[in-house]
Amino acid sequence: MNGWAEGIQSAVQYIEDNLTEDLQIEDIAAKAYVSSFHFQRIFSVLCGFTVGEYIRSRRLTLAAQELSADNAKVIDVAVKYGYDSPDSFARAFTKFHGISPSAAKEKGANLRSFAPVRIKLTLEGGTMMEYKIVEKAAFTVMGRSRMFNTETSYAEIPKFWQEHMQDGGSKIVCGMYGVCLDSDGKNFEYLIADNYIPCNEVPEGYVTKVIPAGTWAVFPCKLKTLQDVNTKIWSEWLPNCKEYKLSGNYNIEMYTPPCENPEDSYCEIWIPVEKI
Repeated sequence: MNGWAEGIQSAVQYIEDNLTEDLQIEDIAAKAYVSSFHFQRIFSVLCGFTVGEYIRSRRLTLAAQELSADNAKVIDVAVKYGYDSPDSFARAFTKFHGISPSAAKEKGANLRSFAPVRIKLTLEGGTMMEYKIVEKAAFTVMGRSRMFNTETSYAEIPKFWQEHMQDGGSKIVCGMYGVCLDSDGKNFEYLIADNYIPCNEVPEGYVTKVIPAGTWAVFPCKLKTLQDVNTKIWSEWLPNCKEYKLSGNYNIEMYTPPCENPEDSYCEIWIPVEKI
């Protein structure tokens, strides 16, 4: 994908240029020429933290520099960097720096600095990635649905699976799929799902969703290597792919029944793509 690293860095630069403005994820993602849904996933994989965490860390870094360098008022700095009240600013500032905003004004105060990121993808080759491009007809899944915020989803989705298994939900839906469906760029719907059998009734508390027909890049893996493969998709395969680009705002993980050693169970990651 031509300009992949440049696009992500352009988005980062847009953040840096507008840290005192009301930043919207849709505007940030537009600088990278991808949807907000995909941009947040890409950014988290490449950087190890979310877009929101990055923005907060940079704002608090700059706020501390201003407080320690001149006679700026705490309330003015709080408002400048997007905080509704001095109290909310003080809580965030203290959590980040370990001292209060007023203490940061004192000479010799110890402060923390979070530097701007620089996206540099080193595509050296030599890494074997197995995948296939497949055309799939539209299909319908039935599952248990919940909305998640992109900021907390990595921690909350495993809890959702645990809850589903513990309360007997696995007797209704085994969990063949984990389906992410974009909602508004900041929140997305996640389904623990199976293939829908039309003659069966949909139990209360469960929903059906139609996954549209399209082209998918399918990456096989084991449960123990799923996260590593996911990282390589965004950091190695997509940046180096000259024939396909990201398509619809959804993606799927496909799971098979656990084998003797669950960590060795077969899985697949499905990414919707289209010809460039």
